[in-house]
Amino acid sequence: MSSTLELTQQLMQLDSITPRDEGCQELMIARLEDMGFTIERMPFGDVSNFWAHRGHSGPVLCFAGHTDVVPTGPVDQWQSHPFHPTIRNDHLFGRGAADMKASLAAFITATERFVAARPNHAGTIAFLITSDEEGVATDGSVRVVEALEARGQHIDYCIVGEPTSDQVFGDTIKNGRRGSLSGHLIVHGIQGHIAYPQLAKNPIHLAAPALAELAAEVWDDGNEYFPPTSWQVSNIHSGTGATNVIPGHCDIKFNFRFSTEHTAETLKDRVHQILDSHGLAYELHWLLSGNPFITQPGALTDAIGSAIHEVTGVETVLSTTGGTSDGRFIKRIARELVEFGPINASIHKLNECVSVDDIEPLSRIYEKTLLKLLA
Repeated sequence: MSSTLELTQQLMQLDSITPRDEGCQELMIARLEDMGFTIERMPFGDVSNFWAHRGHSGPVLCFAGHTDVVPTGPVDQWQSHPFHPTIRNDHLFGRGAADMKASLAAFITATERFVAARPNHAGTIAFLITSDEEGVATDGSVRVVEALEARGQHIDYCIVGEPTSDQVFGDTIKNGRRGSLSGHLIVHGIQGHIAYPQLAKNPIHLAAPALAELAAEVWDDGNEYFPPTSWQVSNIHSGTGATNVIPGHCDIKFNFRFSTEHTAETLKDRVHQILDSHGLAYELHWLLSGNPFITQPGALTDAIGSAIHEVTGVETVLSTTGGTSDGRFIKRIARELVEFGPINASIHKLNECVSVDDIEPLSRIYEKTLLKLLA
């Protein structure tokens, strides 16, 4: 058993359902302290976070990730217990296997080998670890970044261990993510008897033309890094449950996944223009989960891309697809940031797993990236 596989299993045995950490970070911290890292525990609310660093000069290379995992779902529908890591058919099964305890273990073992061979390495190695990525993400990386930014800490290169590989391990690096902007729209009408529509105003009927226009809007054409901005309704609710009552309001939730062609403010302005043009009486509450970010091809993408090829023989591609990650917070203080990790096909599912054959190569890729940027 490789040291990376062993540590992955140790982390997976801890049921760190978000925002709990359940000792994962202390397990990592003990290994980092043995390597001479300075540890700064940074808890906020119920969330465990830490910042660790070894070195006092630039460049700063930071490994970033999360110890929390999503809930298991029905445990009796798993083929083995989600917190009893089990190997079968050459795969390691359990919650967090791919997202992202294999990456956390690979961060540690890659750093251990690098430091053992180069105790006086150039630059600084850092770790930014949270237990609040899979949850509301209000007391995790965002709070740590705010504290680091306030004291002038910057990161030159950041590797987030999200599971990015698609069909084959190593085939995809995320060098950016789309922004996410949600809206909660309440369209007001007048409730009344359905037999007397002249005495009421149906908010569903009033909202429908505006929703149709929003759905047909071409927000942008995307660019070389991002697909076109997308607007999607996720929920519509109205009515009392009775078949003879015109409702008094219609409750609509929607979301933008947007590119760098827009800001949150330009999208908000256009939505209000469309709603106002239909003469609606409405309330609209906004929530910005994250702005889009991009890392242009450069030293970090070249280093990790060549490391992937040297270890696996795979030619990787850059991508900005998928959901949000803590990269949206860390990019504020990181000059270059990428995400790279195992195949993501099973994440958040029952019987989440990672190929055993990919775990040690993942560590070797992180180690080679360290060599290319800090040796």
